[in-house]
Formats: sequence, structure tokens, C-alpha cells
Amino acid sequence: MQEERLTIKDLPLEERPREKLQRLGAEALSNAELLAVLLRTGTSRESAVQLAARLLTVSGGLRALPDLSLEEMEEIRGMGPTKAIMIKAALELGRRLATTPPSEAGSITNPRQAAQLFMEELRYKKKEHFQVLLLNTKNHIISREEISVGSLNASIVHPREIFNVPLRKSAASVILVHNHPSGDPTPSQEDLEVTRRLVDAGHILGIAVRDHIIIGDGCFFSFKEKGLL
Repeated sequence: MQEERLTIKDLPLEERPREKLQRLGAEALSNAELLAVLLRTGTSRESAVQLAARLLTVSGGLRALPDLSLEEMEEIRGMGPTKAIMIKAALELGRRLATTPPSEAGSITNPRQAAQLFMEELRYKKKEHFQVLLLNTKNHIISREEISVGSLNASIVHPREIFNVPLRKSAASVILVHNHPSGDPTPSQEDLEVTRRLVDAGHILGIAVRDHIIIGDGCFFSFKEKGLL
């Protein structure tokens, strides 16, 4: 016998996430309610909001939800492939929106702008990712390049690896970016030493290192802001 599903319309009017969003705005909804709008239906035993809350519990919270694979989501009772795909697509859209660079007419004028381009992608990574933002003479973004994954050290971020792509793409300057999985963006001694080596190499090659930004959990450290460049 097919399981009867509870829809959001089965909830009292004041508890329906869609109507609440229309009346009060998306920011008024809880994480579970926002997910419920996407899920649309629950099961015979729980509403879409309750299913969404259980999904968050299983994943370890909203922050850990993107770490669940499609297969893991599908294994959660009441989910199935359609709901899992919908949630995955919504999470990816959110990630892309958070990391979309400024328009061609815009430029990177301060460390916060640069940090925001990488924050949502890097703040939850369990390994260190070293990336480089390439800029032209007007500080417009040419591209962003991932150089390495792993603990930051001199061998991984050798100048020839860092400046190979900027030279080929005729970049005028670069911004170095990497994350600290601990969530604390305070630079280590290794960070300081690597940065000095890369700044010196950039001077020789004619490509300025405008900043080195370390991404933490919702925060960042800018070498430029702290007068370390």
C-alpha cells in the first residue's frame, strides 16, 4: 500500500512555510522551514517541516548538510532521489551565488571583497586549499586558480607553481588565498615565510602580490590590512 504523504497544505495556515515566507520574508523562516519549502511533502508520520528537521539532525546541522552525498540523503526515510536532488541543487546554487565574482565593470578594491569570493567555498573545507585570484591592470578579475590541496608548505606553493598561470594569462597582480580548517585565520610562521618568498618572487617577475588572505570560519585575515605586505 502506498504511503500517504502529508503536504504543507495539511498544516495549519499559520504554520505553513510558504505562506509565512510570503507574509514575513524568507529571513523569518527557520532552516527547517526553508528546507520544507523545497521538500514540499513529508511522510504519513511527519510533516515536511519535521522531515526537514530530521534531515538537519542526521547531517549534523545546516553547515554540514552539503557534506551529505546524494546516496546518503536518499537513505534517510522519507527523502528519496527527487528530494535529495532538489536539496543538492539548491545548496549548489547557494554556493555559486556566494562565490560569484563581481561584474566585469567592478573591481577588487579591498580585502573584504576578495575574501567574500572565497568564504563560502573554503570556510568548511577539511584540508587547506591554496588558490590565487588573478587581476588585470584595472583590478578586474581574470580568473581564480587552485594551486594545491594539503598543508601549506614551501614545496607545495613554490613560486613556479604560483606564477605559472599568471604569467600565461598576463595578470598584473595576484591575491593569494588559502583556508585554515581549524576556523582560526591567524597566520602561522609557515604562512609568513611562504608569503615573503612569494612577494619577493612576484617583484622579480613583475607581478605584484596585492594581498594574502587566510579564510577562517566566517572570518578572514588580510596580510595587507595588518601591514605584513
